[in-house]
Amino acid sequence: MEKMDMEICTNNISPSDIDEPQWKIWKRRRYFVALMGFCGFFNAYILRVNLSIAIVAMTQDRHVTNENGTSENIGPEFDWSNELQGYILSSFFYGYLATQFVGGIIANKIGGKNMFGIGVAVTAVLTLITPWLVVTNVYLLIAVRVIEGLFEGVTYPSIHAVWSKWAPPMERARLATIAFSGCFVGTVIAMPGCAYLAEALGWQSVFYVCGCSGVVWFILWTITISSDPQQDSKISPQELAYIEDSIKSVSKQGFAAKVPWTKVFGSVHVWAIVVSHSAENWGFYTLLTQLPKYLKDMYNYDLGKSGFLSALPYLVMSILMQISGQFADMLLSRKILSTTTVRKVFNCSAFLSQTVFMMTAAFWSDRIGSVLCLTMAVGLGAFAWAGFSVNHLDLAPQYASILMGISNTFATIPGIISPTITGYIVKSPPTVEQWRTVYFIAAAIYLFGAVFYGIFASGELQPWAVVKDDDKTSENGIDNGGYAVDKIDSNNLFGDNK
Repeated sequence: MEKMDMEICTNNISPSDIDEPQWKIWKRRRYFVALMGFCGFFNAYILRVNLSIAIVAMTQDRHVTNENGTSENIGPEFDWSNELQGYILSSFFYGYLATQFVGGIIANKIGGKNMFGIGVAVTAVLTLITPWLVVTNVYLLIAVRVIEGLFEGVTYPSIHAVWSKWAPPMERARLATIAFSGCFVGTVIAMPGCAYLAEALGWQSVFYVCGCSGVVWFILWTITISSDPQQDSKISPQELAYIEDSIKSVSKQGFAAKVPWTKVFGSVHVWAIVVSHSAENWGFYTLLTQLPKYLKDMYNYDLGKSGFLSALPYLVMSILMQISGQFADMLLSRKILSTTTVRKVFNCSAFLSQTVFMMTAAFWSDRIGSVLCLTMAVGLGAFAWAGFSVNHLDLAPQYASILMGISNTFATIPGIISPTITGYIVKSPPTVEQWRTVYFIAAAIYLFGAVFYGIFASGELQPWAVVKDDDKTSENGIDNGGYAVDKIDSNNLFGDNK
């Protein structure tokens, strides 16, 4: 295996020489896993986003027509203050924050497939009972949203545990971005779709439809996906050999490996991922939870139009994400740029562009101009995902789920803080200056993320993630469960020509 892997990495043998031709993508099981991962994240995000749309319908004024033909405003069904709405929208992230780190560890132990499926399934079932909770007590709604966050919090760390078994190093960015793009396609579909459901069938239908979709996906995921290639009965011998030989014994290492926690938390490269992930999520969550409200407050868009326009940034992001993943892997496979350079270029260029567009949106007080700038401010973040989101696999593939759990723990904090801060900044009646402050904060955080990642990020396999072939213990004596990588060829193995 090691000899074949050396040939793949150093002699530029194309994967198609031992794998199915690239155009026969339907015969590549790893791409089917990516597609099902896409659908899983699609459902995870419609389950997350639905309340942002439904709450607009639940709290907007209602009008009834009297017998004499006049229209009477009977007020909203739920008279919740902006502050309370901020707490409701942020409650999901309190739970989501708590299980990122633990989820990464558990996924490394029981398998990413199982944890990923459970995370979406439980959230879907709780979504189905949300209408009953809402009319019973608003604090029950908040409590259940926290629980939903607890279970959905394992999804990101779990998918990295899946990729540690399924993704060849030269295909990490494209496979990961295919799956991650489901988040944004889910947002694209959920925003106008949930708005339409709320207007046509009532806000309760939003939760019923999204919940059922998640349950159906879980059944299909359980039936069709295996935890690793060796257990997949439909994978070809050629593809199995290619995956195993590309990532060597990474797919065989178990949870017996003791994580070098001190070195993980002491690594500035890990913190570069944490800062970058958090910066991207601040802008993302700000607009994810607040854009429908902003369009209604500033430009008086009705629920249907605001749902459609709010989806545009995520439509752009889902399209660009496919391009960014393919482009990043091409630069690596052709040895045009090193892994470190690719991660920094994609990440920092995205953040700097997002800073510019967010600042422009703050000053361009025009309904078309604002939507355009906010669309680009979110959409260009797709290129950052070819940077920080797969960087965990570069640094330490056997600990990738744990590293993702660490970074996403910190990156979830913006989901808690941002809606709450926005709820206090944007008062009633809302003003342009109030929303401008919200965008200033997001732009400043993007800029800081670009600078920090540009200085401290790395795409190289870390010394604390490497052990000798003839030894099960790393240099610091930590048992690594037999995980072995040849130090001399580690840069070639991970596509880094530095």
